[in-house]
Amino acid sequence: MTTVSNDRNPAFRPLSTTRGTIRSVIGVARIIAGLLVLSGIVTEIVDTIAHSAFKPDQYFAYFTIESSMMNVVVLVVGGVFALRHPVDTRLLSTVRMAVLSYAVVTAIVYNILLRNIPSNGDYQGPDWPTEVFHVAIPILLVLDWILTPGRVPVRWRSLGLVASYPLAWLAFTMIRGGLGGWYPYPFLEPGGPGGVLSVVIYCVVLTAVILGFACGAIAISRAGSRARGQAAP
Repeated sequence: MTTVSNDRNPAFRPLSTTRGTIRSVIGVARIIAGLLVLSGIVTEIVDTIAHSAFKPDQYFAYFTIESSMMNVVVLVVGGVFALRHPVDTRLLSTVRMAVLSYAVVTAIVYNILLRNIPSNGDYQGPDWPTEVFHVAIPILLVLDWILTPGRVPVRWRSLGLVASYPLAWLAFTMIRGGLGGWYPYPFLEPGGPGGVLSVVIYCVVLTAVILGFACGAIAISRAGSRARGQAAP
């Protein structure tokens, strides 16, 4: 019987002491970050329920909340994988790249367009989950992608996967808003000051931003892998 050498499977090669230590630290940090995001979501839900303000059909319709739930899964799974293996799989690297793009555009939209918008009278819960979702986690994901070892080169054709979720979310949101009159973000309201044209411009620009950051993340993954001479598992 012929056995496959570990040299042909980077995900299961022995770790050097330094690299293994770095991967272990990264693994623990990812798990902690994922649990922090989860605790932020739970805190918001519990708090709004306590104040009789929880509307699940609206809460879970926000792009921020949906992408944050993705972050929980990817951070925890990525953390466990980093503790056990020296190199991520291509699938894990691809999904990490996608959620990184969503987190960055979420941070940009909130901090540029939404942070200083006055409340419409709805209950406003604690501030710390908002800062975690829109500031701390996007920064952490960017640094994790750029600095930490173990990712593999992501294929350019993965851009189709990156675009699929926000486009599906946008289609659902606009159909739902047209039927029920509620939109999660003011810049998506066709009845707003800018009208339908403004909504179209925002959607096109934000989609381009997501794909732009995804392209940057893919380029970093491929350049870094070429520099290390590392083959993908």
